[in-house]
Amino acid sequence: MSSDSYTVVGAGAIGGTLAFSLARAGHRVQLIDTDAAHVRAIREQGLTVARGGQRESVPVEAATPDAYDGTVHRVLLAVKAQATEAALDWIVPRLAPDGWVVSFQNGFNEELIENRIGPERTVAAFVNIFADVIEPGVILDGGAGALVVGECRGAAVSERVGALVADLRSWGPAVASDNVEGYLWAKAGFGAMLAATALADAPMAELIDRHPSAMHAVAGEVFDVADALGVELEAFDAFEPGAFRRGTDPAVRRAATGRLTAWLATQSKDRSGIWRDLAVRRRPVEVTTHYAEVFAQAERHGVATPVLRSVIDGLRELERDPDLMAESRLDALDDLAGSPALVPLTGGYAGSPDRERATALGEWLDAHREEMVDDLAAYTSQGSASDDREALAACLTWLRGWLDGALGTPQAEEVLERERTGDILIRRYPGAGDRPVLLLGHYDTVWPTGTLDRWPFRRDGDRITGPGVFDMKAGLVQAVWALRALDALGLPRPACTLMLNGDEETGSLTSSEDIVAEARNSRAALVFEAAADGAVKTARKGVGLFTVTVTGREAHAGLDPQAGASAVDELAHQIVRLADLRDLGAGTSLNVGVIEGGTRSNVTAGLAVARLDVRVATAAEQDRIGAALAGLRPVDGRTSVEVTGGWNRPVFERTPAVAELAELARSCAAELGCDLREAAVGGASDGNFVVAAGVPVLDGIGAVGSGAHARSENTSVAGMVERAALTAMVLTTLSDG
Repeated sequence: MSSDSYTVVGAGAIGGTLAFSLARAGHRVQLIDTDAAHVRAIREQGLTVARGGQRESVPVEAATPDAYDGTVHRVLLAVKAQATEAALDWIVPRLAPDGWVVSFQNGFNEELIENRIGPERTVAAFVNIFADVIEPGVILDGGAGALVVGECRGAAVSERVGALVADLRSWGPAVASDNVEGYLWAKAGFGAMLAATALADAPMAELIDRHPSAMHAVAGEVFDVADALGVELEAFDAFEPGAFRRGTDPAVRRAATGRLTAWLATQSKDRSGIWRDLAVRRRPVEVTTHYAEVFAQAERHGVATPVLRSVIDGLRELERDPDLMAESRLDALDDLAGSPALVPLTGGYAGSPDRERATALGEWLDAHREEMVDDLAAYTSQGSASDDREALAACLTWLRGWLDGALGTPQAEEVLERERTGDILIRRYPGAGDRPVLLLGHYDTVWPTGTLDRWPFRRDGDRITGPGVFDMKAGLVQAVWALRALDALGLPRPACTLMLNGDEETGSLTSSEDIVAEARNSRAALVFEAAADGAVKTARKGVGLFTVTVTGREAHAGLDPQAGASAVDELAHQIVRLADLRDLGAGTSLNVGVIEGGTRSNVTAGLAVARLDVRVATAAEQDRIGAALAGLRPVDGRTSVEVTGGWNRPVFERTPAVAELAELARSCAAELGCDLREAAVGGASDGNFVVAAGVPVLDGIGAVGSGAHARSENTSVAGMVERAALTAMVLTTLSDG
């Protein structure tokens, strides 16, 4: 393509609409899209736009990514947000030195693009086009919207931006601006409302009109984050973002909502693209990727987003079963939006934190901090390597004696014996309520037997080091002292089940079923894994461990090179395919960590093996990866490909119930004078099993420190006191509900 032509990557609703307008105005346009049927239709019949009962077509060059290998200059990137990385993999090696990419996408993708090609070659854009692909080669024009282009990071409008905007006016009212960020954040609030409408099967305008509480709350949460970032919001089309900020006069908000719904009712496209992806195309939606940046900034700035998170959680459920769309979901959002933070959707927790209890617990535990340190020192001195059955047995014997001394005789105790891993200890302590709270932890560590001889427990002021102090021996000490504090002060607590397994660091292969069984009999679970830089963990990725085995045909590589079928060559092809499965935007990573193959350099390899580690953030991605692995087929028909292994831990998603428990913990922390943050992390824990069983989990309530699995492993004495007090506050508050 010449330097004055346009390459549009992604020929869907946005890309197709813009490509049509540019081509009709006489510009040379090359479309790149992965949908082979869509590309074929465009090549054969032209790119078609349907408006009302009329259709108009223009000739446009089109190709799939693998069929075009020329240089690209001016690139309009219009793929789904979760496909940005894959699209950039194609663009980067083809982009001319003076070329640039403009993101005509939903969500916040500019930083990702900058990281790949540099800020000087990245252009920002905001687009609000109502369109849909209704059949191969045909785009339904849903009416004029807004389109704004500008340089990134608020830089002055450049010559290239001005020229691009002039060309795009062949489509409609395109403008240049030095505040594209203000438009993107405004659309994030508007888009959150449209995302909420996709929870039900009805026109957008009607749902926004019938559920103003939910709609105002979800937009308001986004704008709380924008305000924390200092973003100046920009109005567009019929959306007035200022009217949806918290604290706005209700009459002003109602009037703005009326103007918005009246405008939406005039659009030929009455349902969102999110709804269409779920109900018609039956595919994952990109909106879950869009709001990753909103949630990340919300966590960074301490902004609560319970309604928005509930919307995203609901969409993830619908990805698995779109037939569950129902307006009752919006009724529930109305209830959540109009209720105090501690009144949950599920009605699970009715208690509220008490400042007097918080003060008493904090002071009592602070007075016993040295005893807590002594307990951690004694516990750390018990070696408990995951692969040393004898050491694990000795550690568990010590734990049972220590627990007897600290908490007294339990109401009941079970020791579930295991042949090759550590036994499982379950202790039941009485309290309020019929269903207990599960206190979950593990006593095995990654540190080999003998580590203590070279690296014993040490304390230096507030800092404690030693094998396992952070992951996760301090967590158990904190849990025990939380119970001791409640009992000493005569404060109520729920019935509690303490469960400790000895194989967590090796995947909980022999304990996961028992953990799930215990969880299903519990009202909630606290997992005493270490904190993430002080934050509790309300989302974890699912983990898959797979092995790809290729069987070929051996032969003498020199004497008869054609006789053999190389398993190594075939494995190389498969590794390239596996790399294409990654989707970092959707939170999916795939690492081929180990490869083995062949016997000698002069023998065509008869066997080759690759070992994979896969991490996914959603159940939909877990399903996608599982299906792709099951569908691997050899390139060389003389070889065979086998995939073994499976998902070691399910996805830990931030469900509404998890969000409620986290909000309760946040309120408890506030009464203690602490700011409790949440985090989503890539590592897994036994909490993954519990959430998958439908039980709310508060994970990462354990040690405050750093260095898990490293010689820098450490925890904080002050953090032990603070987290023990937080645990006690959560438990006593739960006992009120």
